[in-house]
Amino acid sequence: MTDTLHLDKRQRAMLAEMGVRVWTPLSEPVVMAAPEPAVVQAPADEGYRFAAASELATQAIAQAAGYEQVARQMPPTAPAVKAAPVPIIQRPAGIDQMDWSTLHATVSSCQACTLCSTRQNTVFGVGANAAEGEMPQVDWLIVGEAPGEEEDQQGEPFVGQAGKLLDNMLGAMALSRTGKRTAEGGGVYIANMLKCRTPGNRNPKPEEVAQCLPYLERQVALLQPKMILAMGRFAVQALLRDTVPEVEGTPLGKLRGRVHQYQNVPVVVTYHPAYVLRNLPEKAKVWADLCLAMAHLKGAE
Repeated sequence: MTDTLHLDKRQRAMLAEMGVRVWTPLSEPVVMAAPEPAVVQAPADEGYRFAAASELATQAIAQAAGYEQVARQMPPTAPAVKAAPVPIIQRPAGIDQMDWSTLHATVSSCQACTLCSTRQNTVFGVGANAAEGEMPQVDWLIVGEAPGEEEDQQGEPFVGQAGKLLDNMLGAMALSRTGKRTAEGGGVYIANMLKCRTPGNRNPKPEEVAQCLPYLERQVALLQPKMILAMGRFAVQALLRDTVPEVEGTPLGKLRGRVHQYQNVPVVVTYHPAYVLRNLPEKAKVWADLCLAMAHLKGAE
């Protein structure tokens, strides 16, 4: 069979290495649209050789099937149309004066940062049963970092495996996420420092924290809990940034074991359940943190 591509042995070997088959066209060339060139992943040290081979393969195939003429006649491809970004709206004023139901509605419609364009649901929080629109009565406030994928889908904090572990922790403390406060105490509310999921669960940006933190501040002011459990590095940094010098550079482990303050509410620092699931030996440290919080709360009564 005649070699109409005029490829030498070295060129053929390079094409074969990339999986490119060389063929002889029919006597009457068939005109068709040019296929998109295959993307070949090459090792770093062979990049130049593979790049040259890829270009050669594309030219050879186009010449054999008469694609060059067709390609010149094809109109340029129109650029992809990107979806318009969701406009950023200034965060409403007066958050520090809102009641519970107004605060909830404001968070649900918030568009104060770019996270509004990627979320499915805002995650305001969940806790002790209360009438619709009324604020739950609680002794405990648990603050996590930001919603994950399942939280974003369901609009509720701490679901999935991390949520199950948190529920087990609460059960060991004779508490539950929906139990009411009784004469003996109790009642839990669970919230996050951010109310929207970050894309790919990346770390929150400073501007996102700055826009969202007033919502958490108002939740604390309205709930007036007797104890806050701060779970995870970003929740801890947000709550203790005004009372602990250089908190952003302090390892979480060094902040454990003592009681801090936020809005005159005791704060105990511990690891996030998602972190504990990846580091099971840390369960003992978390239980020690919970015991510290219970002992402090009991001593303060």
